[in-house]
Amino acid sequence: MTDETAIPIESSVVERVAEESGVDSEGLMAALVELDATLIGQHSTLERSGDYVSVDDTRAYRISRERLQTVLNDFTFDERIEAAVVRAHTEQADQFFASATHATEGFDEGEVGIVVGVNTAEEF
Repeated sequence: MTDETAIPIESSVVERVAEESGVDSEGLMAALVELDATLIGQHSTLERSGDYVSVDDTRAYRISRERLQTVLNDFTFDERIEAAVVRAHTEQADQFFASATHATEGFDEGEVGIVVGVNTAEEF
């Protein structure tokens, strides 16, 4: 969704989160791209982890912070970059959930969002 890459997070979300988190937007973008490469193909696992909605070619998941942490443990992100990654994903997911008419409101404490692009093979 960003202009520069195929990650499913709007560039305005990335820029705002980077600025408000005090991290370099290029560093945040690099971390988001790296995480996105890991998340692609994990739809079935994520579907079992929580609620989800599909918007255009993207699926947003509402999962526990602990579930996301198991994925993030495989990375060596700086603490501030990791927090910004989680925030960017959660903010984008929140926007998708808000736009879905059948979705429940907001994220509970301990829940975070993940957004992952859906390619044709994964939809079936």
